[in-house]
Amino acid sequence: MRVILLLIIGVMAGCQSPLQKAVESPYRTAAFVERDQYRHPIQTLEFFGIRRDMTVVEVWPGPAGWYTEVLAPLLREKGKLYAAQFPPDSGIGFYSRSLANYREKLAGAPEAYDRVEITYLYPPQHIEIAPPETADAVLTFRNVHNWAKAGRAEKMFASFHAALKPGGVLGVVEHRATPGTSLKDQIETGYMTEAYVIEKATAAGFVLEASSEVNANPQDDHDHPAGVWTLPPTLRLGDEDRSQYLEIGESDRMTLRFRKPE
Repeated sequence: MRVILLLIIGVMAGCQSPLQKAVESPYRTAAFVERDQYRHPIQTLEFFGIRRDMTVVEVWPGPAGWYTEVLAPLLREKGKLYAAQFPPDSGIGFYSRSLANYREKLAGAPEAYDRVEITYLYPPQHIEIAPPETADAVLTFRNVHNWAKAGRAEKMFASFHAALKPGGVLGVVEHRATPGTSLKDQIETGYMTEAYVIEKATAAGFVLEASSEVNANPQDDHDHPAGVWTLPPTLRLGDEDRSQYLEIGESDRMTLRFRKPE
């Protein structure tokens, strides 16, 4: 009976998709795994059509590289992962620290992250996130509000378009504002309207192919004292109403798949 059970377990393990294996990678940070209930990495990456043999650019993965922990093992053997990071010459302390911490993270597990190639993205000086028209997919997670605040959204989307092959995918996950929210309020709260994201992507030459509610959170009404940073994982208000915000969970998010026309 024990032999049969082991055989069954072995067969089940063999049936795992490469993406499932990557999500269950031993290199993932335990606290990051706990966020899977909000970020749905398998469903999100499946919606974007990510496969292990693709060339993928992860945009501004930040110091901790939440999605890098999934994408790097997934793409290591048959694909390619570019991390479009903050440049070392940005002159911004947070960016410099983030880049240093990200490099340290990659160096800490070379058996998983040794093939990640760092590029730099910070218009107008740094705009080439991969060799032109070589990427199958460009992915960005919760970054659009930063670009809107800095007035760089147009240049960012243009950079994505330049990196992608004809027919390539741009996948966007972003905190979602209530339709009609002013740009000023979007920037202040960190919640962006779907209309804003679609407008910027379309202006850069992309076509909206599909949207998904996989990262929606109906418990989030988008109205919090410190904007999106009121909610976990930031919890900017500290202990003030902490249990209430933990109950809500992470922000309501749009998940949009764009295509570069062939």
